[in-house]
Amino acid sequence: MIVGEQKPISEIKQIIAPYQKVLILGCGTCVKTCFAGGEDEVAVLASALRLVCKTEGKRIEIEEQTVERQCEDEFIQESAQAVSRNQAILSLACGAGVQAMARRFTTAPVLPGVNTTFMGVLEKPGLFTEECSGCGDCKLAVFGGICPFTRCAKKLLNGPCGGSQNGHCEVSSDIDCAWHLIIERLKALGQMDNLRVYLPPKNWAASLSSGPRKLIREDHML
Repeated sequence: MIVGEQKPISEIKQIIAPYQKVLILGCGTCVKTCFAGGEDEVAVLASALRLVCKTEGKRIEIEEQTVERQCEDEFIQESAQAVSRNQAILSLACGAGVQAMARRFTTAPVLPGVNTTFMGVLEKPGLFTEECSGCGDCKLAVFGGICPFTRCAKKLLNGPCGGSQNGHCEVSSDIDCAWHLIIERLKALGQMDNLRVYLPPKNWAASLSSGPRKLIREDHML
């Protein structure tokens, strides 16, 4: 899932300052799970902004709405009427959702209310960890389902650096050594021979380094 955190209220206040009618639009999927932009977060933010603006003597009208996903047009269109009633959209979706909204509503300013941080998992309530960098060249089958590119501080692909101690990274004792995790996982799977596989330097042509990427599924295209 995509993980993000809501921008500070001071930054959001600055972003919406030029507008008197603002739609706060939540997204009911990823950012809802990480408590950054679901229906509850929309309501809390709207109340906070109304209070701040009232205290500062600024007139503002805030409308609240949440759609299932802001990255898909079939859900985006549900907000069309609300968008037409407001001067700007404060999107609490990830960066992809913000851009999808901007592409759909070409004359409405779409403002980001969330800082998109990484793709990760919910490790336990309130704790999200980064586990995928979207590199475009996945080798998780070799590493027992643990990505050294994302989870190793040095992004080593052919074994540990030798600086870890007691299963923790030398960069920070709060970080598990990715290669310790990989080796223990391969032991449990009986796949230690995977460590004999040499991986050449990563092909960055498949990554974001080569510019914006597209995924084309011709079997789903109309």
